[in-house]
Amino acid sequence: MSDGKARPRRRDRGGRVVAAVGTGALLVTVLFPFLWLLQMSVRPNEDILGYRLLFRPTLEHYQALRVGQFPRSFGNSTLASVASTLLSLIVGVPAAYALSRWPFRARRQVALWVLATRMAPPIAFTIPFFLAYRHLELLDTVSGLVLIYLTFNLALVMWMMRTFFDSVPKTLEEAAWIDGSSVWGSFFRVTLPLAAPGLAATAVLCFVFSWNDFFYALILTRTKAMTAPVAIVNFMQYEGWEWGKIAAGGTLVMLPVVVFSLVVRNYLVSGLMAGGLKE
Repeated sequence: MSDGKARPRRRDRGGRVVAAVGTGALLVTVLFPFLWLLQMSVRPNEDILGYRLLFRPTLEHYQALRVGQFPRSFGNSTLASVASTLLSLIVGVPAAYALSRWPFRARRQVALWVLATRMAPPIAFTIPFFLAYRHLELLDTVSGLVLIYLTFNLALVMWMMRTFFDSVPKTLEEAAWIDGSSVWGSFFRVTLPLAAPGLAATAVLCFVFSWNDFFYALILTRTKAMTAPVAIVNFMQYEGWEWGKIAAGGTLVMLPVVVFSLVVRNYLVSGLMAGGLKE
């Protein structure tokens, strides 16, 4: 009997070891590009493309970014991403609540058409947006970037938050109405707090999509409203590529997204899982 019990335990231990090794290998594979970029950003310029693991780290590449357009472009990216995310949530969350709660026949069709606006490739809207922005004098402005990010993030907010609001029982709102609360009072006091994981997940996705945008920032900006991803491209010149600045700039561009995701990671995971359980 002792041998029979020992064999399942050994199998369990072997399975845990295999799972741990597989998880570690997957983690290293996923993090390898980021870690390689990070070590390039602190590697001396004369050995920037070297493979030696032992070297004297330096911050000269980060210090070089303090001169030029990168600090301003980093601020433009932050302002455009935060503002567009906040506006998308302010406008999109009530709209998603209306799609979830107000009964009308074309509710599902409207939600599908909202999502369809996000499916078209960005290049399809390039010329109309460029001509409209030139007429409205919004070219090379942060407000123009906020507006265009809003148009795309709004569809994402409405589609995702509608799913989360559908998962909140209507009986809780009806109980709040019986206690004298208004429709929007019950929304802010009952429904929205219960949908907080979905709100966090949606905010992270909106921020990431806005922060990582390169195409529209390249087409619709020049110098004043240049964003960080576009500024990094300026380090790729005909005379040569400034690998140290590229690595340092890339590391700084990834840092806000990583920090933001870590801060709301609990809400992000639970929110994405809850959304995946709905249709």
